[in-house]
Amino acid sequence: MRTAGVGRGLAGLAALLLVTGLSGCAFAPGGHIGYETDSAPIDDLVDVEPITLGLVRTQQASAGSAGKPDPTALSRAVEGAGEGASASPYQYRVGVGDVLSVTVYDHPELTIPAGGERPSTESGSTVGSDGTIFYPYVGRMKVAGRTVDAVRDELQRRLTAYIAAPQVDVKVAGFNSQKVYVTGEVDKPGVMPVTNVPLTLLDAINLAGGMRESANWHDVVLTRGDEIEHIDVHAMLQDGDLSANRRLRDGDVVHVPDLGNQKVFVMGEVVDPVSLPMGNSRLSLTDALSQAGGMNEAEADAKGIFVIRQAPAASGKLATVYQLDARNATALVLGTQFMLQPTDIVYVTAAPLSRWNRVINQLTPTITSVYQVTRATRDFDELRDGN
Repeated sequence: MRTAGVGRGLAGLAALLLVTGLSGCAFAPGGHIGYETDSAPIDDLVDVEPITLGLVRTQQASAGSAGKPDPTALSRAVEGAGEGASASPYQYRVGVGDVLSVTVYDHPELTIPAGGERPSTESGSTVGSDGTIFYPYVGRMKVAGRTVDAVRDELQRRLTAYIAAPQVDVKVAGFNSQKVYVTGEVDKPGVMPVTNVPLTLLDAINLAGGMRESANWHDVVLTRGDEIEHIDVHAMLQDGDLSANRRLRDGDVVHVPDLGNQKVFVMGEVVDPVSLPMGNSRLSLTDALSQAGGMNEAEADAKGIFVIRQAPAASGKLATVYQLDARNATALVLGTQFMLQPTDIVYVTAAPLSRWNRVINQLTPTITSVYQVTRATRDFDELRDGN
């Protein structure tokens, strides 16, 4: 009897030690931090919409045709950029540092010969820091800030006192006074001269070798003095609207940023959770799921495919959640037409059975420990009773 009582006492002690061990962190000095697990309700801040054919058609109507821009779209857009840049005629104005080439026909003594090996930029008259050039018989003449036609007309008028009916031609041999800067994710960032041919935003990007794979086509930044403008080049090329193709001026800075947060995040019950860049392409829901390896067939809930999209600040909402019910696989056709936006979160929920299995898996180590302690206690009792 005494042996049995000792065995039961040891079993009780083992159980007590097990409970104490499992909850030891609650009693350990400094091991407990009080906190509230309840969070503020957000149901009222979220709109939920099913992904239907009507929703997809509405998106297509507002966003225009879908798809990746044609690789030649930039070059083709540059060809017609002059129309979209401005309706006003363009005239280059001479500036300090420019080189002017002046020709007076039938009077070679007034024309500096360029020679076979001498570049035209060295054979002309450089505009000085005071904005003037020197020309024979005319002397110093103010040219900075004036068009080439105005400079030619004045030279011709002032030479009339020395030459009968002079025929004068003036050209800019070196464009040195005005520059724009292209920086960021382009192949050849650098400085570009402003010339007698209008230079537009698309011109500058094209001359810089085009955008890199890491470029953010949706948010090109144009800085002009104290003004900053964000231009969506992707939308400009996609929709063919060149109204935002600004004509550049001296001192403008065109910056092409990297992708940054221009990504779509795919999470939950997919084979390979991933973040997908959206640089120069549009991405559908089905594309995103495919690039994440597809849904985890064993654990995913096909009716729980969600796209979480941040709501505009003015809406007073936190997000809009779009739900695709793909229990019928043909619903994924809708997914091919549902276009994602940067910072969208695609989340695939787990099926109820899968969630239960996870709970069991989390409890299994504890259950196993309890079983092992109980078995050890029983074996000890049997050993003591046998003695």
